[in-house]
Amino acid sequence: MGAPVALCFLLRAAPGGPEVLLGRKKRGFGLGKVVGLGGHIEPGETAAEAAVRELFEEAGVTLVEGAMRPAGTVEFRFPARPEWDMECAMFTCTRWVGEIAESDEIAPAWYPVDALPRADMWQDADHWLPVVLSGVASDFVVVMAEDNETVATFGVKSEA
Repeated sequence: MGAPVALCFLLRAAPGGPEVLLGRKKRGFGLGKVVGLGGHIEPGETAAEAAVRELFEEAGVTLVEGAMRPAGTVEFRFPARPEWDMECAMFTCTRWVGEIAESDEIAPAWYPVDALPRADMWQDADHWLPVVLSGVASDFVVVMAEDNETVATFGVKSEA
């Protein structure tokens, strides 16, 4: 089992179509990449509670209770670096309180859902993020290649 993490994608309507809040990592794992906001689930915390805490820490906003929607899971496997393995719970949210602000870890920015900054993201996001943002909750498995950058295999988790 990998480390338990939670991500929450804030969504808003915009004149050109829906937008998603992503952030450029300023430190730590994924430095320089554009990522979803979120992080490790602390002991005793639910995935939803972790998402609320992380969005407050990383972007200064408080998610509105009941406005978060489960968006599935991604199991990340790094065969060359098993300590990077993650079990990720995902959420989307359309309502929050506060103004989005940069933190010491993340520089948040809005991106059109149909024009994600793929070149600046982990390669695996191209496989699952459009599905999540379309509103379809799914459970995915991503196995990274030896370079820890490219996707070796991608699939939908089967019901076992």
